[in-house]
Amino acid sequence: MSLRDIRNLDYTVILCRKLAQTRAFYRDVMKFPIETDRETWVDFRIGSSLLALRPRGVWAVCDDGEILPGAAAIQLAFRVPPAAFDTCHAELIAAGVPILREPTDLPSWRHRTLFFRDPEENIIEIYAEY
Repeated sequence: MSLRDIRNLDYTVILCRKLAQTRAFYRDVMKFPIETDRETWVDFRIGSSLLALRPRGVWAVCDDGEILPGAAAIQLAFRVPPAAFDTCHAELIAAGVPILREPTDLPSWRHRTLFFRDPEENIIEIYAEY
């Protein structure tokens, strides 16, 4: 077995300066179920993957370093069924989430997309394939 045999992305970790706000965002706005909830680690189950949150800073492996205010560290894209896209958009608006780009069709990708940020300034995309 080697690196080229990797077939899954098991979990993604978001490094947080605002752990409580980011936890609340993914729990209350995005409606992701919490699988693990500790003071310095939160896992959300999204299908077969986990989205984890932990504080940014020095830990056993390294120092994460600082990030410039307003700078995204990651872009996450969540695919939804086409019939759910407009409902997702309406739920984000109802939750007061500022939308970076309103729903847009991207014919060359065959995607309908919208973009917004989480409390850590990461770029979040909701998209449906058509």
